[in-house]
Amino acid sequence: MGIKLEYILIFAIALTMVVTTTVKLTNKTNDTLLSKKELEFTDTTFIEVDTEKMQARSYSTYGVREAGILRLQHLTFHTKNIDLLLADQGIYKQNTLFLDGNVSLHEKEGFHYTAEHANYNQKTEILHINSAFTAQMNQNLIKGKTLKYDAQKKEANATGIDAVIYTTKK
Repeated sequence: MGIKLEYILIFAIALTMVVTTTVKLTNKTNDTLLSKKELEFTDTTFIEVDTEKMQARSYSTYGVREAGILRLQHLTFHTKNIDLLLADQGIYKQNTLFLDGNVSLHEKEGFHYTAEHANYNQKTEILHINSAFTAQMNQNLIKGKTLKYDAQKKEANATGIDAVIYTTKK
């Protein structure tokens, strides 16, 4: 009562056919299983320097870099011309920092600007506020629709402004 060799060969051939038709053999990795994060960090300070001095300093509670785009949470940014730039969220892409949520800019010896959305170009040092904003210095108050602030020249141009400005008597 032994098993005939023909039955064993037929079973082995059938098993081989089933395995080869159902199993996919490739050298590619499954992209859905891999994370595309290039960098992930928490509570980190970045300091940008050149050969002579510090150019900028930023702090973030959480950040992720994916596909060359840096996403930041609770961002604090500082340069030689900007005392403090704050935002709930920021996206850094191609020398531009896109800021969203409670954006706040403190000039050195100047106005304090608040808005919900802004873009800051790090090379030109120009902040574009593309939402309603408020600017305040002492008792002076300016509200407007959009604002372009040049941090190097310390000049601001705004549209749709409503202002209360106090001057000194001469």
